[in-house]
Amino acid sequence: MKKFIGAAAFKLAGWQYDVDPNILEDKQVIVGFEHTSMMDGVLSLALFQMYDIKIHTLIKKELFKGPMKPILHAIGGIPVDRHNKQNIVGQMVELFQTHEKFSLVIAPEATRAKQGEARKPIRTGFWHIAKAANVPIILMYANSKTKQGGIFGKIYPSEIHHDLAEMKRLYKEHTGLDITIPEPQN
Repeated sequence: MKKFIGAAAFKLAGWQYDVDPNILEDKQVIVGFEHTSMMDGVLSLALFQMYDIKIHTLIKKELFKGPMKPILHAIGGIPVDRHNKQNIVGQMVELFQTHEKFSLVIAPEATRAKQGEARKPIRTGFWHIAKAANVPIILMYANSKTKQGGIFGKIYPSEIHHDLAEMKRLYKEHTGLDITIPEPQN
């Protein structure tokens, strides 16, 4: 039933996804570029339902109010206080350690830019979580112009600047998307 509903969502939206299921693992951080609208999130949820993957994602705590609270928890939302310097990496590592299967989905900040505005370098919290939890980073994309997306690659975190450069190369090669990565710090 989940596969049928997910497939119907894609057909209605006019989107196509290509997923290599051999890339997926029981524990993983899945990053998605380019996050252009809430529809990307809805279609991602449908995609994960089709592959029977229970996902979790970090969502600002302000949204966990009223009728939205149970809905956000049901879809795997984890409330985060973006203004409080909390140990999010440590909290996520603990969740990876205490679950047999755990997939954390993140659309890193700076994946969107207003028309004519230069993109800022992506935020790298996803890398720090994956490295500390000793899990792979799974590469996902959504191209709203072509209405195509997919899961196409995997990186095992080793050294941040090398890994980010490899991500940039893979996204450019497989999707045509040119993500902006931070400059190495000396």
